[in-house]
Amino acid sequence: MSEAGPGDLDPARRAALARQLLGALRSHRAGSRAEPRGSLARGTADAYSDIDLRWIVPDGRFADCVAAVPELLGTVRHVASLRVDPELGNSRSRRLLFVDFDGLPLFWRLDLEIVALSVANRPGNDQDNPAARSDDWSRPASALANAVAAVKALLRGRPETARGLLERGFARIGVADTLSGDWFTDITRLAEAAAAIEPARGPLAARVVRLAAEHRTELGRTELGRPGR
Repeated sequence: MSEAGPGDLDPARRAALARQLLGALRSHRAGSRAEPRGSLARGTADAYSDIDLRWIVPDGRFADCVAAVPELLGTVRHVASLRVDPELGNSRSRRLLFVDFDGLPLFWRLDLEIVALSVANRPGNDQDNPAARSDDWSRPASALANAVAAVKALLRGRPETARGLLERGFARIGVADTLSGDWFTDITRLAEAAAAIEPARGPLAARVVRLAAEHRTELGRTELGRPGR
């Protein structure tokens, strides 16, 4: 399917998915609550915005709820990939999960924050706690997320943001690279480099390249220092 054709980016379709996800989370565990956050909560989301949700769960069920997420989300839509923010990978009260679904635009990644009830209103998010950090994470998957975010930034007319995302993506996988200035080429190189390092990410990398190809005309209109549209 098209990664992001005009019909695929209908905000009403994304809103319907968000409602389904919220319903699945709320019904899974008594005493929990789920709510939108970020641009969806503020009403400022555009067609490219991802789906930011928060699931507040009873403290004693935190680990169980985290473990249940893949199967739970799968009841709504088949999960293509799921990764954990390494800054909170070992936290006992907060996790941040990044989820891509099959058959949906890559722009519409689910960023699911899971929070124990006792810390839900507490300042900070455990990212300053060294014990919360996990080293078990995929750098190539993170680099591919940067590539998707770079396409999004370019479509929003933010080339400086896109450049930073691509530079950090190459650095994350230890590939010394100088950006050529051709956005499609640079995004493709990053995706292919990530897949070469971790072949299991090949299908996701192919989707990233397809996404960039479908927006190649728009990407070509955006140069550093000059808005494209």
